[in-house]
Amino acid sequence: MQTEPTRNLHDRVRALWYGDKATLGFPLSAILDIASGGYGLGVRFRNALYDRRLLRVRRLPVPVVSIGNLTVGGTGKTPLVIHLAELLRDQGKRPAILSRGYGGRPRDPVEVVSDGKRVLCEPVICGDEPFMMARRLREVPVLTGSERFLTGREAVDRFGADVLLLDDGFQHRRLHRDADILLIHARKPFGNGRLLPGGPLREPLTALRRARWVIRTGPKPAAGESEIPPTLPGYERPVLRALHRPSRLVRVADGESLPLDFLEGKKICAFAGIGSPDAFRRTLDLLGCATAAFLAYPDHYRFNQEDLGEIRRLAAAEDAAWYVTTEKDAARLAGMENALPELLVLEVDLHMEPDDGGLGQDILDLLEHWSRRRSGEHP
Repeated sequence: MQTEPTRNLHDRVRALWYGDKATLGFPLSAILDIASGGYGLGVRFRNALYDRRLLRVRRLPVPVVSIGNLTVGGTGKTPLVIHLAELLRDQGKRPAILSRGYGGRPRDPVEVVSDGKRVLCEPVICGDEPFMMARRLREVPVLTGSERFLTGREAVDRFGADVLLLDDGFQHRRLHRDADILLIHARKPFGNGRLLPGGPLREPLTALRRARWVIRTGPKPAAGESEIPPTLPGYERPVLRALHRPSRLVRVADGESLPLDFLEGKKICAFAGIGSPDAFRRTLDLLGCATAAFLAYPDHYRFNQEDLGEIRRLAAAEDAAWYVTTEKDAARLAGMENALPELLVLEVDLHMEPDDGGLGQDILDLLEHWSRRRSGEHP
């Protein structure tokens, strides 16, 4: 169970990252600043070695498209990976997804989460996000492993993949990629602008130059709010826009799909252990829910029976009849769902604006160019 001091510290660090400098006070904020400086030196040195080709980069025999971000926390990578996998599959390609499997406890260097026909792995082994993608996608293999070259070879050799989607791969520079897609949040894309652990940045902002496409994600701003403009300093290409929209509700007890307006006016207890729990809460508000209680946990949080007991007690105290969580959190509840009667899962899809912003056609053109170049090199 997550203790109250732990949760408070997690919330205070996030508040520091996104603008409240006084939340931690001295000396903890000073310690984080010093640690950020050391982390930054390490990241810059590593990137310089890759930029100067002093560290080895391995290539796979098919094109690789990476989807990632510059910050820790949620920017909606998983819905975009699903969106691109469906687009490529529907265009006659044979995509496969390579994920690190964060939060899982792998048995082997390469775990096949799905062979494109059925799910072969439990979330405790492969992690919540790969499990979620495997459940959603048909005819798209999903593999996990810390060494993406190995998972990529398996996808090509075993499943005949002709294009690979590298989930959360922007920092995985050991593997050559033909294009990088970088996701940033539309409102506060870089938080306080500091590197970990004093801020949410994994790399300095100069890393933006490595991205072929940058996509702003997150809900449309509410009245009085603003979001970043469709250009970024130091980045020459237009910044695309994507929205994450709820697509359906699923009742866990029987798998029944319910319309989104089912929640309108209903008193609910919601909980989420994702990178951006505030976005989930805002989505529920837009659906007209009466959110009587909301519990936010750290990203990839592994629930236990004590946590579920806490959620039940809070719901009972607020007279909430329904529980609502995210698709990722539902994956981590596997085997414990019965502890929360009337549990609903809100599924979310990604929508590019306008249409797909040209992203889909750009990727198909990139693959065609790769194929022609390959044919020219190997007639």
